[in-house]
This record gives sequence, structure tokens and C-alpha cells, in this order.
Amino acid sequence: MRTIEINEAKDSLGKYAAHSEDFPLVITEHGQPVAALVDIPNADLETITLSTNPKFLALIERSRQRQASEGGISGQEMRRRLGVGHDRRVKQ
Repeated sequence: MRTIEINEAKDSLGKYAAHSEDFPLVITEHGQPVAALVDIPNADLETITLSTNPKFLALIERSRQRQASEGGISGQEMRRRLGVGHDRRVKQ
């Protein structure tokens, strides 16, 4: 990890981003982190957008709490209900 004070960051964003594969860059203001530039391999724009959306994150948290308090169905049962993993052809 590398840090740089925001008022000392004189290079272009592209130049800093070119090194994000090597190490994260944390941008600080008066010694406090305010932003980070990190490599995000195997991520698409939709994934990034959802992972930073407060409404989506709240929905996920509510679902986790409900699962913990009420339980749920197993993956095997879900596949059975959806008919996934089974041969759905009619046997003759």
C-alpha cells in the first residue's frame, strides 16, 4: 500500500491507476484517508454499482437478518423446486 497527500498528487489519475495492479494507493487529506485507488479484477460496472449502493446493501442486510431469524430452504431444495440439475426430458 502507498499513501499520498491529496495536495501532493500532481500526476494524472491515469498514471496512478496504471500502478493500481501493483499496490493500492490511499489518498489522504491532513493524514486522514479520503479515497483509495485499487485494482478491481473480474469486476464489471454493474457489480461495482450495486456494491456501493446503500439501498441494495440495506436489502441484502435485511435478507441476511431474515434468513438468520426465520431460516430458509437449502440449496438442494431450491434446485429441486426449480428443476435445476435434473433431467427434465420426458422418458419414453
